Amino acid sequence: MARRRTTSSLGASLKPQQDLALRITRQDGGVEEVPVRCRIDTSIEIDYYQHGGILPYVLRQLVAKA
Repeated sequence: MARRRTTSSLGASLKPQQDLALRITRQDGGVEEVPVRCRIDTSIEIDYYQHGGILPYVLRQLVAKA
């Protein structure tokens, strides 16, 4: 079975439906970049992602109101 490592960088400037580059590093050292589209579709989904998911996001909102 071939081993490979994939990485992508999702910075603070992430936008819905943004085009990104997926970097694949193969076991033999070869590197390939593949264009992909971010499937975070809305601004609120970006907030969820940046907070680590919907549950942490909602809990932070509740704590902020308390």
